[in-house]
This record gives sequence, C-alpha cells and structure tokens, in this order.
Amino acid sequence: MRTAFRSREEAGRALAERLSGYASRNPVVFALPRGGVPVAAEIARALHAPLDLLFVRKVGLPWQPELAYAAVVDGNPPETVINEDVARYEPMSEREFADAVRRELDEIKRRRELYLTGRPSIDPIGRAAIVVDDGLATGTTARAALRALKRRQPSSLVLAVPVAPRSTVRELSPLVDELVCLAMPEPFDAIGLHYLDFHQLSDDEVIALLRAADGG
Repeated sequence: MRTAFRSREEAGRALAERLSGYASRNPVVFALPRGGVPVAAEIARALHAPLDLLFVRKVGLPWQPELAYAAVVDGNPPETVINEDVARYEPMSEREFADAVRRELDEIKRRRELYLTGRPSIDPIGRAAIVVDDGLATGTTARAALRALKRRQPSSLVLAVPVAPRSTVRELSPLVDELVCLAMPEPFDAIGLHYLDFHQLSDDEVIALLRAADGG
C-alpha cells in the first residue's frame, strides 16, 4: 500500500515528533524552498527553533528539465553537485551547463530578495542544523545543500524528510549525523504521489510561513 500524507504540514508534525530530542541542542531548522518550508515550519514550531532557508536549485537537462543533471546552492563560492548517473548518459556541454547554472543562481537571488527581504542568514556554528524538504527523489539537491551547510560548521547535521527511496536514503546517510525519513515505499515513483495535497506553493505562501515563524 502506498503511504500518503494528507499534507506537508501533517508530515512536518510527524517529523517533529521524531526530532524532539534536538530541542535541547540549540537547533536551527533549514528549509529547502519552496516545498520544504511548510514541513520545516512545523518542526521549527515544535522545537522552538528559528527557521531559515537553504537556497538550492535543481539544474535540469535543457531537453528534460525535470531530470536533475546537477544542483547548485548559493554561497561564496556556490556549491555545485553533478548527478553522475545522469551525466554519464545525458552529457551537457560546458556552455549548456554554465548557462543553466547561471539561470538557477539568478532564480536563487530573486527568491532570497523576495523571501528574506534583507534578513541575514542564521549562523549554524556550534548548533544542530536540521535540513528539511518535503521528500527526496534522486537526492541531488539535498546532497548539494548538505555539502554547503557543512562548510558552515554546525555541531551536528541532520536531514529530515517525510518520504524518499531507500536507495537515496542509503546514499545520503554518510553525509549527515542522522537521517530521519518517515517512509521509504517501493516502488517510489514520484514525491507528489505520496501526498494527498501536494500543490505547488506560491511565493506568497512561503513569505507568510516565514513571517509566522518570526512571530509576525
């Protein structure tokens, strides 16, 4: 039977129960926007932790945009992770790849300015950093996000997702101190099939969730 969450919020509350032990470890919750934000907001609320965003974008193939060729995270310098399984069989030229990365970094800049309106990122040094998304497929974007966040020296690094393929969980587990995944159904197919409500979040919804987390 396929596991289904009613909503991202329900999944976030279930993850919060599994992560309750981190409440005493000065945690920071980092959401991968947009879909990870409502999940992470529930976790941050339950742990009485600040909520921040970790901007990462999938770099899709020009002829198949939904297939993750790579992922890029903003930073100085930006962190890029290539999905070697895809690159082996569907190679992009250097020009195609550079153009695609630049487009995604431009979108990251747009979202940062819109969502955070100048609010500085929370420093995770010495704190438990909990990275949250609404699910994993290949794990390419999560891998890039984790590598970038690890450079910022949290005391511990946690990845928390409601649903993911078992193979992806196995591949990402060595990158973190703990990986919490509520369901690993087989066959996996697509993240959205494991939610009853998996609507595309709008920018306004993300901004509202961030304001609520800040007490606004």
